Amino acid sequence: MKKLLFIALVLPFMIVAQSDATRLLNMTEITVKMGHNEQFTEGAKKWKKCYIDNKGMDKYNIWHRVQGTGNVYVLTGWMNKWADMDKKDEASAKCNNIVKESIMPHVESVNYNIAESMPDISTTWDPATTVVWVTYFKVNNSSVFNDVIKETSAAMKKIEGNTRGAWYDLMGGSPDMPSYFVSTPFKDYAALDVDRDGVWEVLEKATNKAKVEEVRANFRSSVDTMWSYIFKLDEDMSYR
Repeated sequence: MKKLLFIALVLPFMIVAQSDATRLLNMTEITVKMGHNEQFTEGAKKWKKCYIDNKGMDKYNIWHRVQGTGNVYVLTGWMNKWADMDKKDEASAKCNNIVKESIMPHVESVNYNIAESMPDISTTWDPATTVVWVTYFKVNNSSVFNDVIKETSAAMKKIEGNTRGAWYDLMGGSPDMPSYFVSTPFKDYAALDVDRDGVWEVLEKATNKAKVEEVRANFRSSVDTMWSYIFKLDEDMSYR
């Protein structure tokens, strides 16, 4: 797999249906310079056209972050294994000049990370998803935290028939990176208005109040901090 964004700016990624196998999620966070959004998006679309015209096969999604500081986009996609990073992509190489001339001048910073999927506790991904609510966790005890999310996910499956989000374990990164995150999919913004029971309410329905207090205490003791962002899919820039 040719990592064009990682070495120049844009990463083409394989997008595959979720399965029971553990895979690696590539994430490239791009902060666009103030006042350069139109130029950046046009550059990304130009690169996409070039890549398709050259019969590029790798797919990728581009998500626009709704809240927070700066104008941030995140490119995401899958690798089945680490060896995929050794693969070359001739189509992306033919579009390298577009990256240098039409995208890079409008980028303030790039942050690249890889996460491992956790399919045993993750939902089946709906291809109609256009909005995701991503919650990040920085933990001090992975064993306890994993027990917590396994128990809450099992409760979700028991009461609702499926879990609500896709869980990921971050592979390395800087000291300020989260340890885990969960991405909850929604068809659109309107789906965010649907009232649903919270995780502790669902756990109580599946077990009892004593169990809820035990699991909630473990959660609080194992998590140092948590935060979240909403992301909107940019279908024009994505190659799906």
